[in-house]
Amino acid sequence: MLIPATRYRDCEAALSFMTGVLGLAEHAVFRDPEGRIAHAQVRLGDGMMIFGPGSTDNAFDAFMADPQEIGGRETTTVYAVLDSLADLEACWARVRDAEGVRVLMPLAEQDYGGSNFSIADPEGHIWSVGTYDPRAAPEG
Repeated sequence: MLIPATRYRDCEAALSFMTGVLGLAEHAVFRDPEGRIAHAQVRLGDGMMIFGPGSTDNAFDAFMADPQEIGGRETTTVYAVLDSLADLEACWARVRDAEGVRVLMPLAEQDYGGSNFSIADPEGHIWSVGTYDPRAAPEG
């Protein structure tokens, strides 16, 4: 099992975006004594993503950067698989209405199967959302 992890400057806004716009389910949120998110987990089906704020108190974060810190570029993206075209179209409608989202690839049918779209979220992290499931057996 692989579980991607990333960091956000505004974890509250990120959690709101992931649950409200992308439709992910809040799995667990751990807060520090001041009530700020220290670690959060969201789910989509059997998949999970972890995120939290950056810090300067461990060696691991010395190797990470926010997209804004490196010219808006990203080295890893997240692909979310939805069960149906109706679910995808509903998510696409929420994404188009959300503030701060940059559309990188609009919703379109793909030659390899399914449909998808790609966006940069309000902090610049790249998400692709689609109906193509790469875990399914290839057709043919």
